[in-house]
Formats: sequence, structure tokens, C-alpha cells
Amino acid sequence: MKILFAASEAAPFAKTGGLADVAGSLPRAIASLGHEVSVVMPRYRRVDVRALKLKHIASFTVPLGTWKEQCDVLKGTMDRNVAVYFIDKDVYYDRPGLYGTAHGDYSDNAERFIFFSRAIPELCSALNLRPDIIHCNDWQTGLVPLYMKELYGKTETLKKTKTVFTVHNLGYQGLFWHWDMRLTGLGWDVFTPEGIEFWGKMNLLKAGLVSADVITTVSKTYSREIQTPEYGSGLEGVLLKRSADLYGIVNGIDYAAYDPAHDRGIGRNYTALRLAGKAACKKKLLRLVSLTDSGNPLIGMVTRLVDQKGLDILTEALPEIMSLGVGLVILGTGDPVYHRLLTDAADRYPGRMRVLLQYDDDLAKNIYAGCDLFLMPSHYEPCGLGQMIAQRYGTVPIVRRTGGLSDTVADYNPRTGRGTGFLFDDYSAEALTECVRNAREVYGSRAKWRLLMQAGMKRDFSWERSAKEYVKLYRRAMRKT
Repeated sequence: MKILFAASEAAPFAKTGGLADVAGSLPRAIASLGHEVSVVMPRYRRVDVRALKLKHIASFTVPLGTWKEQCDVLKGTMDRNVAVYFIDKDVYYDRPGLYGTAHGDYSDNAERFIFFSRAIPELCSALNLRPDIIHCNDWQTGLVPLYMKELYGKTETLKKTKTVFTVHNLGYQGLFWHWDMRLTGLGWDVFTPEGIEFWGKMNLLKAGLVSADVITTVSKTYSREIQTPEYGSGLEGVLLKRSADLYGIVNGIDYAAYDPAHDRGIGRNYTALRLAGKAACKKKLLRLVSLTDSGNPLIGMVTRLVDQKGLDILTEALPEIMSLGVGLVILGTGDPVYHRLLTDAADRYPGRMRVLLQYDDDLAKNIYAGCDLFLMPSHYEPCGLGQMIAQRYGTVPIVRRTGGLSDTVADYNPRTGRGTGFLFDDYSAEALTECVRNAREVYGSRAKWRLLMQAGMKRDFSWERSAKEYVKLYRRAMRKT
């Protein structure tokens, strides 16, 4: 099959979040299965043309409103098997940030990503690309399936092409002023409750939901959750209507990048069968973050400090959690309110709690390798990567039973001794505290804990597993008429 993967960001070229990790890993995993895969994304300022040896391969015009804008296409590679096409238009993408600055989103984001979405089918025509599948991701490419349905589906180049649309987080929808519809080149007949209208605004994510041949989310549980009012963000009715075409596929992690057997940045290498190095990793982490080695379990968090990640119930539960004698290290940034609450709490527990308001990839890996427990008390979590990385490093997760956390962490069963972590249901400080208390008790048994660690390390969260599921889904999309 020939697959064109469309995304607004992709690692290692440009990244703000998890979408970039997916767009940087999944295409390569699919290509390794023998398929022809390419990626299309904007050429942002941070994409260094000279360093990446990008080549100009074409120029073409893109309809926008009542006029046309010219753009260039630069070509690079993700590796030998995946070509990357960069849509080069300085007026839209030569900026400090991808979507905005610290002061807010760019005011012309509707125009920037309407242009990008329209440029994708135009790119196919200009280069005579004839993909079997255009795999679109999030609101920034949400118009592509609608363009295929309304304008390009019968063209010679794209008449056999099907679209797959992946929702990475339903909370981000691309909502814009209704008069921006004029930029799309589409008729006002699509601006209806059955189309892309949403409470008087234009909803670009909804465009993908109503138009794509197949819709995916990043975990099976999340695909069910978003069909309910609690998690549907106002689009649960649309998703219920498309439920027969809605699938959940859990993301993967890069097993080469996250490998305790070969990771040179951690205290000592180890495997599921030879776990001795784990203790050396804990000693190194304690030294790095200036915490005391008390012999008690050390809990880690690598997260955005926002409500979605459960920081409200965590800050409420902290006194009870810390009364269990555990250590706690938190790495991340986010809401200034949580910056203050957490740093104040760390001051109350010197030598036992450390908060680092930053992001440092090397330190994050040492947290994954050096902690005994990894905490993710999320209010909702479409997929989550931290819990998978933690299990890869033999660090036992404590998570709320939601979204991808439900799909990737097996709750410990004290009767059978089976499981890979600890889960709780109620979104409350009390439920979180009780779950930590249960984990603290099991930690007291070295034999039980060793089995928990090994079970997590043996789980398969590779991108190859995910890629095989996507290939099946692509074939299902191609059979649609």
C-alpha cells in the first residue's frame, strides 16, 4: 500500500506534544512492514533546511478563498524508507512557535491550517502521488477528508484514495469564527449541524469526523469514552453516529530509545531477568534530585502540571500520600497554580519530595529507571506514554482507570499475584491515596514486587504492534465504497 501521513508536527523535525512522537514513529514502523509511506507537514522555522539537506522539488498554487497562494515543496527523509514533504510558505510557518507563543495562539491559525489542508491534495496532484490512504491527524488536517469528499475524490490522481482520521485528543478541536469558512473554498451547505458547524463556529476536527472513511483514536477505551457526554466535548452525538467506523489503536513507544538494557544515561543497565541494575538507577536518581535514600518506595511523575493530568486531586492527597513514608519526584511545567502548590509542598518535605519545573529528557529517563512507582492520576488520558515507558523500565504504574491507561496497565490481583500496576476508579483524592497505600503494602514483599516489575517489562508496547493494527484498518478503509 501507499500511505501519505499528514500531520502538523513530527519528531525529530518539530514537536510540541505526543502527536509529533506518533508522526515520527508510526510511519517508519508501517514502512518496515513493506509499505510505501511518506509524511507531509509544514516547514516551520525550526526545520533547518541546510542541516537536514532538504531539496526543493516543486512549486504549485493552493486555492484559498477567492485567490491562490503559491507554495514550495521541500523533500527530506525520516529514514531511508520514509520520505518527508515539507509545505514551505514563510508567511504562515516561518514563526517562533508552531501554533502560537506564550501570549496565546496565532490569530490566523484558521488560515494557516486551511492552507495546509488544501495543500495536501494539491501536493498529490503536483507530484502525481497516488496514495491508497491519506492518514490525517487532529484538527490541523481535519479538512482533508472533507476536501476529498467535496472537491478531490473524483480527480484522476485521488479517485481511489481513502482517508483515515486520528483523534489524539478530542479536547482540541480547531474552533474558529464562522466567516473563516470563506477561506476553505467550500460551499456554505457544509456549514450545518450535520457538517462542520458547531455552536455557530467552524469546527475543523468535526470536519474530519463527519467526512473520513475511517476514524481512529489512540486507545480502545478512549474510543468508547468519547461517545459519552462526560468525555465527548460536545461531539459525542457525531461520534455515536459514526461508531461503526470508529476504532481505537493504542500508540506505541520507541523500544530503541527506551531500553533499560542499553540506555547509557541511566545508573546501570538491567533486564527483566537481571534486575540488579535497577537499584543503582535509584541511587543515581536520588543523588541527581538531592533526595534521601530511606529504603522506602520512590514515586515519580513526568507530566504537564494541569488539571487533565490529575494535579487537582494529587495536591489534595499529598499530605496523606507523604504520610506513608514514600519519596516523590515530579518533573514538568504547566499551570502556575500547581507550580506554587507543589513547590510549597516540597518545602514541607525536605529530603523526601522534589519538584523540578522544567523538562529534561535525560532526567526524565532517570526518573523512569530510578523510581519504584510511576504516578498518572489523570482525569482523562486518550493514550498516555508515561505508563508504557515506566513499565519498560520496570517501574510500576499507579494510574486512574481511564482511556489508554486502562488499556495498557493490568491491575494487580492480590489473589493471583498477576498484574503490572495499580488502578483506581473514582476521580478523588481519597481513591488516589488508597491506591498508593495498596501499592506501598505490596512493595513490602520483594518477591511480589519483582514479579510486578518483570510482568511490566515483558509487555509489548512496540510501534510494530500498533503498525500492524493500522495496516488492517487501512485495508478496511480501502474496501469502503
